[in-house]
Amino acid sequence: MSGTSAALQPPADAVAPVRHPDAPAPGDLLGAHYGQCFGCGGEQPHGLHLAARAGEGVSITAEFTVQPAHQGAPGLAHGGVLASALDETLGSLNWLLRTIAVTGRLETDFVRPVPVGTTLHLAAEVTAVAGRKIYSTATGRVGGPDGPVAVRADALFIEVKVDHFIDHGRTEEIRAAMDDPDQVRRARAFEVNP
Repeated sequence: MSGTSAALQPPADAVAPVRHPDAPAPGDLLGAHYGQCFGCGGEQPHGLHLAARAGEGVSITAEFTVQPAHQGAPGLAHGGVLASALDETLGSLNWLLRTIAVTGRLETDFVRPVPVGTTLHLAAEVTAVAGRKIYSTATGRVGGPDGPVAVRADALFIEVKVDHFIDHGRTEEIRAAMDDPDQVRRARAFEVNP
């Protein structure tokens, strides 16, 4: 990405990311980590409904179709929505590391407009890990996975404990997620918060 700040440059002692042995297999659909998540949740009527798939190594692909509710200028996706799609995609990488992490910094380049009705094809990968810091990059393309780049981002995620969500989330949502009888959904609600 052009113009990436020093904060997104991994330090000299950073290491290559290692895919967790229990990570979803390449090609597996990751699914929503929480139904109310604006990025991936199916219970948000105007959400992105972003669908991400595990890739090789510590990479994923994802896509979402820009809906009329996502526009900023007439007929074009709002830049904040595109940044959300990049953030969601980058955050989903942490599932492959089996690490609970939150966005610490996100730098986005908007290269070309994305019209309503367009499917944005996203690809992301973790580039380095340094202690609790996870460095990653993503691109969003229009017209297919090999189409022209419309948006790109570099990000820094910070590993946190589950207490981060319990201490800072609204009590009603935390209680509802923790009381979910489905153990998998209950655990995934707190796995990743892009």
